[in-house]
Amino acid sequence: MSKKMFCSALCLLAVLALGLSGGWAAEKFDTDPKHQLPRPDKKPADLQKPVKVFILMGQSNMFGMGEVGPEATQGTLEYLTKKEKRYPYLVDDAGKWTARSDVRYVQVMPAKGGGMSTPHNEWLTVKGKTIGPEVAFGYIMGQLLDEPVLVLKTCIGNRGLGWDLLPPGSERFVVEGTTYAGYKETPASWVEGQPKKEVNWYAGKQYDDDMANAKKVLSELDKYYPGAEKYEIAGFVWWQGHKDQNKVYASRYEQNLVNLIKSLRKDYHAPNAPFVLAVGCGNPGRASFGLQIAEAQLAMNDTKKHPEFAGNVKCVDSRDFWRETDVSPKSQGYHYNRNAETYMEVGNALGWAMAEMLQKGSK
Repeated sequence: MSKKMFCSALCLLAVLALGLSGGWAAEKFDTDPKHQLPRPDKKPADLQKPVKVFILMGQSNMFGMGEVGPEATQGTLEYLTKKEKRYPYLVDDAGKWTARSDVRYVQVMPAKGGGMSTPHNEWLTVKGKTIGPEVAFGYIMGQLLDEPVLVLKTCIGNRGLGWDLLPPGSERFVVEGTTYAGYKETPASWVEGQPKKEVNWYAGKQYDDDMANAKKVLSELDKYYPGAEKYEIAGFVWWQGHKDQNKVYASRYEQNLVNLIKSLRKDYHAPNAPFVLAVGCGNPGRASFGLQIAEAQLAMNDTKKHPEFAGNVKCVDSRDFWRETDVSPKSQGYHYNRNAETYMEVGNALGWAMAEMLQKGSK
């Protein structure tokens, strides 16, 4: 692990922002001296060292719904950086987006008709019409680590943990006479003794697809991180919850999330890799089933309930980064009003939480 990470006052001071609940305060990281980042120095990473791989998973908010432009619209990334002068490390003197020559960003997802689609495979920068938390997260990792970094996002929108992303080993269960599918079972639910509805899907298929796509990237590492030959799984990042907002899946969310963390670590052969998750799922998740899911997510930091996660799982509260300015033509609360500040601040919080765990894990 990099000396830069552990000797830097930037990283050491960052951990002080953690609240007692395990979440982060709703601050503007770029205006806090403890968290300010410099512009990238354009130096490539040392490829003699294994690539540090961070696996990002979830649904649409992880996929990325923060609007990049136009500059005239409050809440877009262009407005934030060029009008408000926020996140100055993202823009060079000519007003162009900077890029990190030591952080590779790869985004994969299932392709229409089968196979794998690759929306992103480039040095980390701002590219396209929308961003997710990967921008701020990746810039932090690149600044704090001397090793090459791969931010590998494998996800798609509109997927639930209780059905699409159900992790291996999850067993079927019964609620009020209805049986709900366990891993690899189909359909999502049925009543015993009645005909099952045929669907072209099974419980956990999205988990399997996301896993297969990520492993394909890692098996062809040089294609996605030019010149790299070795890698290690450095951590996992999770932002999901909206699709599970119903009576049955919200009540199972905590159990499913525990199984997810354990399954990812097992399937990637990374038993000690830190796991950081964003609490909340839009709207902004402080009532009804959204609140129930948020409480299930926060339970991961309850050392009495889950002592095995002490020090290696951290929550950051995305609800604290809700912004009222709606960037979209119509209200999209479940996408945090498509406000880029939310996605940058969530990425910042996830990045600094990951930094703290990496620091502790190296001792």
